[in-house]
Amino acid sequence: MTLDCQRSLFDIPADITYLNCAYMSPLLKSVRDAAVKGLEKKYKPWTITSPDFFEGSNSLREAFATLVGARATDIAIIPSASYGVSIAAKNLPLARGQNIVVVEDQFPSNVYPWRERAAEVGAELRTVMRPTSGNWTDAVLERIDRQSAIVALPQCHWTDGGLFDLKEISNHCRADGIGLSLDVTQSVGAMQLNIADVQPDFLVAASYKWLMGPYSLGLMYVSERWQREGKPLEYNWIHRRGSENFAKLVDYQNDYASGAQRFDVGERSNFVLVPAAEVGIRQILKWSVPTIAATIEEMTADIAARARALGLESVPQDQRASHYLGLALGDGIPDDLLTQLAERQVYVSVRGSSIRVTPHVYNNQNDVDRFIEMLREVL
Repeated sequence: MTLDCQRSLFDIPADITYLNCAYMSPLLKSVRDAAVKGLEKKYKPWTITSPDFFEGSNSLREAFATLVGARATDIAIIPSASYGVSIAAKNLPLARGQNIVVVEDQFPSNVYPWRERAAEVGAELRTVMRPTSGNWTDAVLERIDRQSAIVALPQCHWTDGGLFDLKEISNHCRADGIGLSLDVTQSVGAMQLNIADVQPDFLVAASYKWLMGPYSLGLMYVSERWQREGKPLEYNWIHRRGSENFAKLVDYQNDYASGAQRFDVGERSNFVLVPAAEVGIRQILKWSVPTIAATIEEMTADIAARARALGLESVPQDQRASHYLGLALGDGIPDDLLTQLAERQVYVSVRGSSIRVTPHVYNNQNDVDRFIEMLREVL
């Protein structure tokens, strides 16, 4: 099942070809409206009551939990993917002589915290090189050994959509007691993901890409073990037990609020970002992830086939995420490619050695045709 073009729910002019959701999604009109409503609330702070600091964030947790098959109490509210990865790096056990497994050209925010942690204890940051076969899963499993303490991965590669079988990798990690941390910013909302299948220690996602939400907000799943034992990145008032009673905040508490709330960022109750993020996720749930994926897959498959005639190759369809397409040119990507396309009001990205093309349900056949036509002009 696929969706008809949903462009009417966005404010995208007809002459704009935006195939760049992996860079940043446009906001739904409904998300914008929710943000404006939240801004107006802060405009009149006498209308803000103490329950407002809790109800919105709890509703956002519930929405994201529904999307990934978790419980609302498993979800923390974070400002960025790097914040969540840093929490994972602070908590997952690591000792001198052990290693952390990452992959070549992994997104920097899912590398730097691990690099710092490895340097602190004298561990190795082990990089899995891009496999010539295209099979990332086998490549990762081959590099895990007895000294591996943590595996830190995406669900699909951010440059070209290369797939990771997280269920298979997770089974291996659990069997050997290896920590698993995932950054699914470039997949959740457009690819099926169920916590029960993957069972990570930590899983993070920024809101502003495939979750159709605002910038500077993210969500994090935390497994039960770390809900009990974990140390937060910061120590603030709102994640302590009894913080609902503002009059008693000076009665300092040692205990945290239940579940994953101990990992919440301070000022988590952003009256603009939180309701906006929830509206974006609720729309994804309404469309359904399988339907979104099927809709985008038709476009990426069409683009891949037609780009091949222009000399552009991509990861085979069975080895990449359906919502993602990286197009590689044998002689390399021209330095001015993005500028030339933007002058024609066509928007994609270049990441690594690939032209990254990432449509969504606001795109249509005209966008696909126009992209191919403009690509032919500039190459």
